[in-house]
Amino acid sequence: VQLQASGGGLVQARGSLRLSCAASIRTFSIYTMYWFRQAPGKDREFVAAISRSGGSTYYADSVKGRFTISRDNIKNTVYLQMNSLKPEDTALYLCAADKRSYGLGYEYDYWGQGTQVTVSS
Repeated sequence: VQLQASGGGLVQARGSLRLSCAASIRTFSIYTMYWFRQAPGKDREFVAAISRSGGSTYYADSVKGRFTISRDNIKNTVYLQMNSLKPEDTALYLCAADKRSYGLGYEYDYWGQGTQVTVSS
């Protein structure tokens, strides 16, 4: 199983980016999908999650109202639309997949390699 994240890059503050995470999972629709981020010298931080059907979404307070997670169960891909970006959003963004319902703090089934987002002031 592979999770391939893409879409990162360098953007100015208040700009936008859309991240994608393509999964080589035959039964993608049974996985809850997550985005996390990790800045240098900091712990990994939850960003957003989406339920198997896409009907429920969850966000960290720091990104609520600016980021939107979505998924396409035909294309086996989860997206993270990031608007109004701030320099503090700079981090390596990683996607994860897990068969269980949404939850934080446990070991997820699969992790992707991440895509770097850098926001300049």
